[in-house]
Amino acid sequence: MSNSKGQILSNKLEIPKSDELKHPMEGYLREERFPHIWCSTCGIGTVLTGFITGLQKSGLDREKVAVVSGIGCSGRAAGYLRLDSFHSTHGRAIPFATGLALGNPELKVVVISGDGDIAAIGGNHFIHAARRNMNLTVICINNFNYAMTGGQAGPTTPEEANASTAPFGCYEYPFNLPFLAESSGAIYVARWTSLHIRRVSNSISEALLKPGFSFIEVIAPCPTLYARRNRLGSGLDLMKFYHDSAIIDHNADTRDIDIGYQDRITIGKFVDKDKPTFLENKDNFLKKKLGDKFIQYTGQNWE
Repeated sequence: MSNSKGQILSNKLEIPKSDELKHPMEGYLREERFPHIWCSTCGIGTVLTGFITGLQKSGLDREKVAVVSGIGCSGRAAGYLRLDSFHSTHGRAIPFATGLALGNPELKVVVISGDGDIAAIGGNHFIHAARRNMNLTVICINNFNYAMTGGQAGPTTPEEANASTAPFGCYEYPFNLPFLAESSGAIYVARWTSLHIRRVSNSISEALLKPGFSFIEVIAPCPTLYARRNRLGSGLDLMKFYHDSAIIDHNADTRDIDIGYQDRITIGKFVDKDKPTFLENKDNFLKKKLGDKFIQYTGQNWE
């Protein structure tokens, strides 16, 4: 290729040396553990990207952020993050995170796990952490089934959806997770899909900066089991479905946002309020009772 003066111009792209190439999320991922285990067009990796972006936007000190996850596909998220993290047993992500938050109140503790881990075996811990207004941010990646163990029906599987334990279709009533979170006491509640990743990031950033129990549900495709059993195509096909079927309705009444099988999905920020956290409530209460004898608990000296 030449210019108007007849000089030869190179169309070769100048690529920086390998030691100059840096991914914007390089410091947040344990790249030595890659490749990851997630299936092609699964939405969990997208949500993980959204979390890192949200954390960066929040401006929180990474040294004071901890991530806990449970068992399941989504539970691998903690292991891939270059943060203080713990991969707990099934259903026990929230109580472990509660222990971290109480042991070191300076930490911002995040739970990233799946619908089965959080709402089934971990459901009791979920509602009581919300009731107590523990200082936790819970991100639930909901793919409507137990994806790691064979595609069984779970607490969020829509009625009529096919699962390995419901070959003729699911006939159980599923949880409406935002309603469960709000009615249990959460101070921040939102729902998005993995298609709406910019909104996911913004929501995570907001939730991280709010003291108290915040909950974000992210609907994500499971192409290998849920989509295959229900003949819904690939994860990309489900992303197209999210585009066509998701309706943003901020401040919607969470009682009215159940998810039906391949039906409309109401997304948005539904709850955003303030009230004393568990530790603030405890301190205020005991200060009134004990007066000058009250000694505020601040956790151990972590320096």
